[in-house]
Amino acid sequence: MFSKKPEPQGRASRPVAKSMASNGTFSVIGTDVVITGNVKATTELHVDGKIEGDIECASLVQGEASCIEGAVKAESARLAGAVKGSITARELVVLRTARIEGDVHYDTITIEQGAEVDGRFSHRVPGQSEAARSPMTPDTAKGDEQEPKLTLAS
Repeated sequence: MFSKKPEPQGRASRPVAKSMASNGTFSVIGTDVVITGNVKATTELHVDGKIEGDIECASLVQGEASCIEGAVKAESARLAGAVKGSITARELVVLRTARIEGDVHYDTITIEQGAEVDGRFSHRVPGQSEAARSPMTPDTAKGDEQEPKLTLAS
């Protein structure tokens, strides 16, 4: 009963507190909020309102009723509302209620059936330069095309 020392328990709790602080922080833009201008966040951003400007954040979660008019750049993005602008994300999930007008650049993508995208998809290969991502690379011109696979979620 009294054989456990409090010191090891304290050591174990310190890393948990740090990870909770870094992963548990997020910002919310409510349904009644309209922001005109660019938004930048170092953690997760949850958007339920309207943003007229570019967004740059670690992780983006977009509500169904929200609208973003500008470019989106995030490590991960989960989109459910309207986006009018380009999207660049390492990990992208497009839910069935999403309406996107703009080009989409991604490393991995999931698109639910019913989502609407009016734009071009461009697969980004991690560590590859922008010039190598160009659709008119010498390999493509020679007919040696390598296209990424796209899977639709049901």
